[in-house]
Amino acid sequence: MDRATYQRLFEALVSYEDVHRIAHAEHLDEELLFVIHTHRVTRDATRRFYVVQRQMPHLAGQWKRGRTMLDIAREWKFPPVLLGQQMLGQLGIPRKKVWGTFLHPETAPDARLRREVEQLLAADMIYSPRGMELQRERGRKGEERMQRWLEKHGIGYRTEKDLRGKYAKTPDALLDAPIIFYGQKITWIESKANFGDDVELRKNLKRQLGPYTQLFGEGAVVYWYGYVDGATSPDGILLWDGATFEGITPIVPPRSEGSPAAPRSRDPARRPSPAPPPSDRGSAPVAPAGGPPP
Repeated sequence: MDRATYQRLFEALVSYEDVHRIAHAEHLDEELLFVIHTHRVTRDATRRFYVVQRQMPHLAGQWKRGRTMLDIAREWKFPPVLLGQQMLGQLGIPRKKVWGTFLHPETAPDARLRREVEQLLAADMIYSPRGMELQRERGRKGEERMQRWLEKHGIGYRTEKDLRGKYAKTPDALLDAPIIFYGQKITWIESKANFGDDVELRKNLKRQLGPYTQLFGEGAVVYWYGYVDGATSPDGILLWDGATFEGITPIVPPRSEGSPAAPRSRDPARRPSPAPPPSDRGSAPVAPAGGPPP
């Protein structure tokens, strides 16, 4: 996607309703638009979190005089769940109780708070538990697509779960042996159920993916929803979108004699695939009350 189109969509996707409207009007993928909308909402919430928090005594006064938290959140164009968490904290509810109330509204201190918390949860598709689960589901689907591709091509790999505790940082798939793509050796692949705009790419490539090259060597990252045209990545890291990745037929060096067999497929209905020789994770979770969003 060219930068001008991305910026136009980023600025237009103010509310969740805008996602449906623009998807229908411009025949664009609704899930992609929701990912871009999430970028906008989470970054704005991070930028203005403490601005809103400083206004909480005044906003709590409005609530006590009869305004709803949802109405206040909409006026401030702030994620409903985040505003509600701040509001409950301002009302003197302990942080642990605030967290529990948004997970289980029936535990709210009184009927009004329960009703309003339920309204906030229904209106927030990003910071609510429902939004968190949607984000996790996108991540799971991306990893499953990556694993199907690896198994289709007979490439042995280990997952983050397999590697837990062995390394400080682990990619979504550490290959048992390198594959070759246009002359570059690939030893790991990371799956991102996200769109790679300049901010996202800069954050991920530097903080997360760079250390993988130091630990394991060259690798690749798949942004399933694409990335901005002209995006670049550091030496040793290939950047793929979903369509490109799934269309690749990698060069898999033959397994040398004496090398161990490939690990069993993660799908119990499939037979193990042969593998070459061995060598060497769209959002936003609920922020704890009183703390900034991630």
